[in-house]
Amino acid sequence: MGKIIALANQKGGVGKTTTTINLAASLATLEKRVLVVDADPQANASSGLGVDIKQSECTIYECIIDRADVNNAIHDTEIESLKVISSHINLVGAEIEMLNLPNREKILKEVLTPLKEEYDYILIDCSPSLGLITVNALTAADSVIIPVQAEYFALEGISKLLNTIKIIKSKLNPRLEIEGFLLTMYDSRLRQANQIYDEVKRHFQELVFRTVIQRNVKLSEAPSYGLPTILYDADSTGAKNHLALAQELINRNNS
Repeated sequence: MGKIIALANQKGGVGKTTTTINLAASLATLEKRVLVVDADPQANASSGLGVDIKQSECTIYECIIDRADVNNAIHDTEIESLKVISSHINLVGAEIEMLNLPNREKILKEVLTPLKEEYDYILIDCSPSLGLITVNALTAADSVIIPVQAEYFALEGISKLLNTIKIIKSKLNPRLEIEGFLLTMYDSRLRQANQIYDEVKRHFQELVFRTVIQRNVKLSEAPSYGLPTILYDADSTGAKNHLALAQELINRNNS
């Protein structure tokens, strides 16, 4: 039975999509069956994995709003055991369209639960907001990874996210756990980055991943080629960091 993990932080630019793409590719490289669910209207996880979103007739939007067959929304990638459910700009309006739907917070859960038999990991790339689509992702998920940028305002806004997680846990998804806090865009040369790592560690202790994702130019170049970094440059720091993260996640879950 697979595990659904949401990657969430309502703060933009913290590396959610980069982490989703590269963690998924690394897990697939380590022979896990992985599905990425692009739940962000910007659809960057889809294009970053080589999906031509203009050609996608069925996306996560149709699955949520029209209850389309989810299997029609699944695309292949360059890695055989890595698939992706693409997103679409229409997802921006989905939150309004969902308001009158019954059980509106649990629609994504209904879409994804049958797929848990087929995949070891299902990673949901959430949009940088705490709207209804993100609430759906957290309701569908078994756990959440919270990417935290190694910069001054890193902890700002986390309390709001933690509060949302607490509400969802009490009202919609009692199983939801925090998988871990992941430090991204880390530059060990900066004293500030080390101070932030220490502060996050002090606050959240064992919940902080040992692996940190360092600043790396290859990480930002790879998506423009529609490739995860491990296929773009397997020797790059970015590829190695995410492979280490994948291994740490597998060890945590003993899977």
